[in-house]
Amino acid sequence: MTSPLMQRGLVLIGMAGAGKTTVGRLLAARWAAPFVDTDHLLEQHSGETLQSQLDRLGYVAMRKVEEDFVAICTLPPAAVIATGGSVIYGASAMERLRHYGVCVYLQISLTTVMQRVDNWQSRGFSSAPGQTLEQVYLERMPLYQHYADLILPCDDLSPQQVVRQLEERLMPSGVP
Repeated sequence: MTSPLMQRGLVLIGMAGAGKTTVGRLLAARWAAPFVDTDHLLEQHSGETLQSQLDRLGYVAMRKVEEDFVAICTLPPAAVIATGGSVIYGASAMERLRHYGVCVYLQISLTTVMQRVDNWQSRGFSSAPGQTLEQVYLERMPLYQHYADLILPCDDLSPQQVVRQLEERLMPSGVP
């Protein structure tokens, strides 16, 4: 199957645990499109893990590094892009991603995040010292909504169901 987006890319945004990488890989394989994980690209570029960078730089500087990198990194045409959950803090990165393709917010509840992500404090998760997962979730939700061309509630969906729903919503007549 070819991508319903034709020449545009697809950018997946959302919290850790939303399934951005899993769904992104499935979509890319199904559409025979390139797949890019911006967290993985950043780790390759820097030569260190996100957690190592976060420990060394602190969360504010790490967000700036992520923003600057995503704003200029090489992205293949018409790819499926999975982003880090904190990319929405970087206006220039999000401007670039929104220009690149359709931004889809894979929306999950706080309960689902907590069920799926048990190691959030050791996986390069950008948050202020002492900030709870709930506080981060509440802080990010309006940003995801702001940047999304399409919001897809995913709490009770398998990755395959998310793929099917995205394809239904992104058919050429329904591309945002």
